[in-house]
Amino acid sequence: MSNSEPVSASAPSGVQSVERALTILEILARAGEAGVTSIAEEIGVHKSTAFRLVSALETAGLVEQAGDRGKYRLGMGILRLAGATTARLDVVQEARPICKQLATSTGETVNLAVLAEGAALYLDQVAGSSSLQAHNWVGQHIPLHATSNGKVLLGGLSADELTRTLGSLPSYTDATITTRKRLLAEVEKARATGYALAVDELEVGLTAVAAPIRNAHGDVIASLSLSGPTFRLDEARVEAVLPQLLAAADEISHRLGYAAAG
Repeated sequence: MSNSEPVSASAPSGVQSVERALTILEILARAGEAGVTSIAEEIGVHKSTAFRLVSALETAGLVEQAGDRGKYRLGMGILRLAGATTARLDVVQEARPICKQLATSTGETVNLAVLAEGAALYLDQVAGSSSLQAHNWVGQHIPLHATSNGKVLLGGLSADELTRTLGSLPSYTDATITTRKRLLAEVEKARATGYALAVDELEVGLTAVAAPIRNAHGDVIASLSLSGPTFRLDEARVEAVLPQLLAAADEISHRLGYAAAG
């Protein structure tokens, strides 16, 4: 009789594999170190299956071998993922009081966004006094090319990163930018002026203006925006609130350790 597992056991479904991989991470977090044999026993699979799962986690940097003893521990990749989460939490924490002040002083809705999965992920939102049941964008991935936040976040990327990040540019309104040449011109303009504007590009009747938030190294790690109905947030109104937006973004950046030259 063969010692190999049946096909159904050795080739679990994708979801089952993910669940088992997560269990392995939990085992290593609890035990500190563990060998493939003990991992296999704990998750109830053949040793060869456990080895394949551990190898996949090792390739991703999430686990690593603990010396030459045949045991594994959590890898540095875990710190990278945790660091990314902590950085986002830090941005929200530092930005929250300033976002509230900005929403109060301007009466407009304030949004905080970061780049994630080729989109602008909205982390926080504060509605101003002028807002009439503003749409809650928190937790949503919004198209980069159709938003002021997106243009600012794209402005923080290198040429190669821009190429990798930009996919198709679908149209949401007649004002949506759908050509790469025009979008790159807008991104360059945002870099030069320190802010980006989107008028009716995601939704007809919605205007937003955004500014970058930088970390201690000067990298653009988030974007802060003011948004409101186009009839109210017209060109004159944008010019009036822009200094407050820029000052707020600078203050958040300062709290995150950024010191502008000069």
